[in-house]
Amino acid sequence: MKTFRRLLGYATPLHHYVPEYIIYTLVGIIFGMVNFAMLIPLLNVIFDQVSATPEMLARPSFSFTITYFIDLFNYYFNYFIRSSGSKESALYFVCAVIGVCITIANLGRYMSARVVTRMKMTMLSRLRTNLYKKYTEQSLGYYSEKQKGDLLSVMTNDVQEIEGSVVNAIQILLRDPFIIIGYFAALFYLSVKLTIFTIVFFPISGALISYISKKLKQKGWFSQELLGKILNVTEETLGGIRIIQSFTAAPFMQKKFGDVNHRFVSVSKSMFNQRELASPVSEILGVVVVIVLVIYGGTLVLHGSDLLTGATFMTYLVFYSQIMQPAKNISTAITTMQRGMVASERIFNILDAPVAVQEKDNAQAISTFEDRIEYNNVSFRYDQQYVLKDINLTIRKGQMIALVGRSGAGKSTMADILPRFYDVNEGSLRIDGTDIRDLRLNDLRSLVGVVSQEAVLFNDTVFNNIAFGHPEADREAVIRAAKIANAHEFIEQLENGYDTSIGDRGLKLSGGQRQRLTIARAIFKNPPILILDEATSALDTESEKLVQAALDKLMQNRTTIVIAHRLSTIQHAHEIVVMDQGAIKERGTHDDLLSREGIYHKLVEMQEFK
Repeated sequence: MKTFRRLLGYATPLHHYVPEYIIYTLVGIIFGMVNFAMLIPLLNVIFDQVSATPEMLARPSFSFTITYFIDLFNYYFNYFIRSSGSKESALYFVCAVIGVCITIANLGRYMSARVVTRMKMTMLSRLRTNLYKKYTEQSLGYYSEKQKGDLLSVMTNDVQEIEGSVVNAIQILLRDPFIIIGYFAALFYLSVKLTIFTIVFFPISGALISYISKKLKQKGWFSQELLGKILNVTEETLGGIRIIQSFTAAPFMQKKFGDVNHRFVSVSKSMFNQRELASPVSEILGVVVVIVLVIYGGTLVLHGSDLLTGATFMTYLVFYSQIMQPAKNISTAITTMQRGMVASERIFNILDAPVAVQEKDNAQAISTFEDRIEYNNVSFRYDQQYVLKDINLTIRKGQMIALVGRSGAGKSTMADILPRFYDVNEGSLRIDGTDIRDLRLNDLRSLVGVVSQEAVLFNDTVFNNIAFGHPEADREAVIRAAKIANAHEFIEQLENGYDTSIGDRGLKLSGGQRQRLTIARAIFKNPPILILDEATSALDTESEKLVQAALDKLMQNRTTIVIAHRLSTIQHAHEIVVMDQGAIKERGTHDDLLSREGIYHKLVEMQEFK
């Protein structure tokens, strides 16, 4: 219930929807009931059982009661018979009233559906917006523990599940109880004895549906988790199709997908079978009740007890039949809502997940980098395993610092903690003497530009990728950045120049072209601090030369941290920092480190650098 209330909070303020919905619903219910109530005079006319009492011949005095409207109808009903001398006029009158009631009832239902649609779209839009906001704010550590497919499943399938079950259930639970109450009121009006007799059967149906609901929720969790795994395997396959095919691993991946898919189908079949069981169970119980009702009510009519006539009893059965569908809807909604509650809990688990990197309430603003970056006794660990241990390093403004070492030495982590992709566990990292945890997060990251080994681009135009985050950017500034990055020439040769869409992850471009676009993006941002994380390692020789020339231009007059495995990239660094197992083992210039014949000398000899 707590999850349901929280979900409703995404449709607030409810007074924008609920009163309007209830009014339209009541209009639909009342005129729908009047429509069926017309069966009594219609049947009386058809079976020639129309008889007028003196009270029906006098126009009643107005009062806002059911009796007044019944007497008013009877007055006009008999008026048409008397004025025309024919019962056909009364038949036309009844049919006209039925037509008007049907029109108004359906108009009320349509307007109530519009209100629910408005509420539903507001709720789902807010859920998706909050999820996306959470995804963009989470630290990198969060994504190292989560499957991408599972996160995509929550954004798509779980939100869709809420639309298909919870929101529809809300609509039913707001509407159908009024229908049941209204029709039961009419049933009591027609026959108290018969209605009390029918009420006995309702708790039996409720108990069976409650049992099915409990079983359904247990399987809902497992089903949604398996769906996330299906998306994850699919996403991995699409991203690595070249490797899968080159290693002839398609049968292996097909089996992997088939196993997950088979488990999902098995659980889903069981769950859907249980969910669909609610409908036939309630329908069977309803039919049993109607059979018993016909036997008992027919006996009352035949013996003339409880003032029941044939027309009244037939109308009673019609009214009662209208209760069965909303009762079945409610029982089905309760069961289907359990799956929606599972989806809601999965969504809220993500929304409630703490963000590891938080900005302080009184964080300081910063707009420039003036002096130095300091790593003071910095240690960082994943779980209990240290990746960095007691790092002490000072980087002066304008310096180029190279981080070298074998894979897993902690080089990338050294760079990642500077823009606070992760927070250090021990020690402090300072910019111009201020701990970066005391700075505004966006201000800090505005000072840092990153060019990584993987050229991360977006399915958009060349212009929007260079001016990423600034759609109103000056076109001349974008072109200037592209020229510095040695990218302008190939961009001009594209079909639509800077307005050419580069496809998913920039796959319409070559590796060197993609990397030069990321460099142009960094140049456009114009950060005073630059991180180059093996930016040329995946390129061929010709592309590397073009990219390296662009990097040389980019690094001018900037403070640069370079992670590289090519000697040409780092030999002119102001200081080379050699890392091993998360610690700094050596530091100095290229010539100094070679003369020591230590770790760096071995890396060069082993052709770790080329």
